Amino acid sequence: MADISVRQLVLNHEKAFMPEKAAGVNAVIQYILTGEEGGDWIVTLQDGKCTVAEGKAEKPTMTLTADAQDFKDVLTGKVNGMQYFMQGRLKLAGDLNLAMKLTTFFKMS
Repeated sequence: MADISVRQLVLNHEKAFMPEKAAGVNAVIQYILTGEEGGDWIVTLQDGKCTVAEGKAEKPTMTLTADAQDFKDVLTGKVNGMQYFMQGRLKLAGDLNLAMKLTTFFKMS
């Protein structure tokens, strides 16, 4: 997974989504990724499905802002997301309960 791009990781959310883990969750998640490989992404969880699109959501349930490389390191398991959050390298806004559960909805490896 070392040479996977941030774009591929984000797009992989659709395949990695485990709807049984997110039963009853309807949410719009905004990723704002900065730096090299950065971009804005909308991840929508609705009715047991996950869709990913580039762009900015009007009213996201939760927003995650991070450097694209830090985001990649968290998704590939190189670092603990909570550790980066505590260091201020991952910034979250909105539904923090959703943020805590988010990683359980996907099997990224």
